[in-house]
Amino acid sequence: MIHESTRRWSRVAGFAALAVFAPLALAGCGSGGGGADGKTVSMAHYFSDALGAKAFKSITTLCTQQTGRTIKNSPIQHEAFKDSILVQLAGGNPPDVYSYWAGAKTQYLVDQKRMAPLDDFWAKNDLDKSIPQSLSKASAEYNGQKYLLPFDYHYVGVFYNPKVMAKAGVTTMPKTWDELMAAAAKLKAAGITPFALGSKNQWPAQFWFDYLLLRTAGPDYRQKLMAGQAKYTDPQVKTAFSMWKELFDKGYFNKSPNGIDWPDAADMVSKGQAAMTLNGTWVTGYWDDNKVPAVQGYDMFPFPEVTPGVPQAALGPVDGWALSTAAPNKAAADDLLKCLSGPEAQRDMALAQGALAPNKNADLTSQNEVMHKAAKEVQTASTFVFNYDLATPPEMSEPGLNMIQKFVDDPSKLDGDLQEAQSAADGAFKKN
Repeated sequence: MIHESTRRWSRVAGFAALAVFAPLALAGCGSGGGGADGKTVSMAHYFSDALGAKAFKSITTLCTQQTGRTIKNSPIQHEAFKDSILVQLAGGNPPDVYSYWAGAKTQYLVDQKRMAPLDDFWAKNDLDKSIPQSLSKASAEYNGQKYLLPFDYHYVGVFYNPKVMAKAGVTTMPKTWDELMAAAAKLKAAGITPFALGSKNQWPAQFWFDYLLLRTAGPDYRQKLMAGQAKYTDPQVKTAFSMWKELFDKGYFNKSPNGIDWPDAADMVSKGQAAMTLNGTWVTGYWDDNKVPAVQGYDMFPFPEVTPGVPQAALGPVDGWALSTAAPNKAAADDLLKCLSGPEAQRDMALAQGALAPNKNADLTSQNEVMHKAAKEVQTASTFVFNYDLATPPEMSEPGLNMIQKFVDDPSKLDGDLQEAQSAADGAFKKN
């Protein structure tokens, strides 16, 4: 079977040498290769925004001190990274260490032999004592071996403006779908947009589909869909999208969500133009950086129960670190990974990014009450699952995100969108 992403690798390999001179590759080519003296270690990552820069200012200093190595830190813009890292890995100019998303994306690179196993590193540093087995099993293990070092993770919940909710008479946060719809109706009647969505970059919209499918069909069915064992034309999928469509039909979202990005939606909530946004805990880092006070300016509640009896899964991404198969400086890379697995580096990342730390020894007591609430939701959830674009293989996640964005643009064409998604799935999961 030749998937689209396999063809993509062939294309990337073909232009790798030329791409060194292209603007996209220029962003990443500086990250490739450790120092000839063996003391320099290179890392490429997608934590390139202001919060990421803040985190890595302290992390690179910390890891330089701990390892005695010179660290070549190369941040690449989040969306550009998705192609840039493929160019580097296929072109023989890889960084020693690079960040990646746990789940199907990591599985793909493992299958392509672009990641080196970390079992020896894991055992040598006794990481089973500091990283919970549940998180390790979900995000680090592929094909029976450990390939990804979990670095931070996020929880997706409903973040809201308490003052705006109270203004509309919503003082008790919804625990069921009916209660959420009742709150939305009150907000709409008060002239307030209930839900802010910024899906210009596609992925922020996926969480609505994720949770509605999880809360109605359940985690087991969703996993079958992610693996190509169920169809996008199934009644379960249509039910989830139809519930979402009803919100659009009632005017519960801002106009033209595909025209703005998630920080714009977050601004709508913090400024009182909208009441809620379904997003990950990274939004707390954004608000904190903009001096929006936790609890008073923003708070969070879990996505409510929809169908009674369905397991209440927690949703979110896990960011990790991978060792390049062709890492130029493996010894230095191991030293860097040891630092990145430690409680200090993971603390600095979590505090700067509004994230949670896999290392259970990371001191996050200084995080605000909203983040502690999010951590508790993860701890008490029946299961933790990755968001759509990390749960299904890359050859399906791209057309799937396109389908979701098209739906947001015009929900009336739902049936056609689902047919189109299934056609893409038929190709992505086609067997020999």
